[in-house]
Amino acid sequence: MNDKGNYSLKPHEKYGFLQVKPTPTAEEINHFYANEFYSGDYKNFNNSSLQVQLADQQFWEGTWNDQAKVIQSQLAKPFCELEILDVGCGWGQALLHFKGLGASCYGFDPAAEAVEYGVSQGLNIKHCGVESMDVFAGKKFDVVMLNNVLEHLAEPERVIQQIRQHVLKDGGLLIVTVPNEFNKFQVAAQRLHNLEPWWVTPPAHLNYFSRTSLQALLSGCGFHSELAVASFPLELFLLMGENYVNDRDIGKICHAKRVQFELNLRQLGEDYAIQQFYKSLADANLGRQITCYAKAI
Repeated sequence: MNDKGNYSLKPHEKYGFLQVKPTPTAEEINHFYANEFYSGDYKNFNNSSLQVQLADQQFWEGTWNDQAKVIQSQLAKPFCELEILDVGCGWGQALLHFKGLGASCYGFDPAAEAVEYGVSQGLNIKHCGVESMDVFAGKKFDVVMLNNVLEHLAEPERVIQQIRQHVLKDGGLLIVTVPNEFNKFQVAAQRLHNLEPWWVTPPAHLNYFSRTSLQALLSGCGFHSELAVASFPLELFLLMGENYVNDRDIGKICHAKRVQFELNLRQLGEDYAIQQFYKSLADANLGRQITCYAKAI
C-alpha cells in the first residue's frame, strides 16, 4: 500500500511541484482506489470514509457554502442554471449539497462502493477511472471540481488540459483543492518531533503541491487563478506539542478542535473572518490544504 523506499520525489521541470518517480502505472493506481482507498487498509489512514464525512456534515456544509458564494460571484449565475462536474466525487456529499442549492450535478469516481451510494441518493454519477475527463459524452460544465484529486493523478498537467479543452464551458470555473505539502509549518513540525515525512504516501499521493506550484500549473494550462484559500493549519497542533502523527487519538482531538473553531465562528456570524483568514494563509503558502479558483483565459 505504501512502499516509500521504492520511490523518490523530483520537481516538475515546468511547474515545480514534486512528483513520485517512477510513476505507478494506471492499472496500479486504479486498483489501489478500487480496492483499498475506501474499503481496504488505507481507509484507516484517510478521512474519506462516509462515516467521517457524515459526522462532520455541518462543518463541511460551511466550506461548501463558502464555495457556493465564490461560484456565484465568479459566474454571476443562479445555481438553478449551473451544471457542476465533480471529478473523483467519492461519496457525493459535495454534489448533494450543491444539488440542494438547485444545480444540476454530475460526477465520477473509481470506487464502486462510493458510486453505488451516490446513485442511491439520486446523483448522476458514474463508476470509472480517471484516464479521461470526458466521461459524459462531450458534455461541458459551468463548474468542474477536483477536490483532493490532483495529488493522486499520474499526469496532472494532461488532466487539467483535458478539462480546459473538452469539459469546461467557455467562461467556466475550475476549482482545485490539494494538500499543501512541505509547507513551513509542516516541515518545522517534522523537525521538532524527529518524524519521517508522514505526508509522502505513494501510491496514494503522486504529486505534492503548494499554492505557488498549483497556480503555476493552472496558468500553464490556460487558466487564470486570482483567488486561493487555505484550510486550517493543523500543523499548529504539532508545533504546540500535540503529536497527532504518532497517536491517532490525539489526531481525533485536534480535528475536533479545528472543527469547533470554524463552527463557533460561523455560529457567531463570522463567516467572512474565516474566509479572510484562509485567504491570508494561502498567500503565505500555509494551511493544510489549498483551494484555487481558476477561469479559462
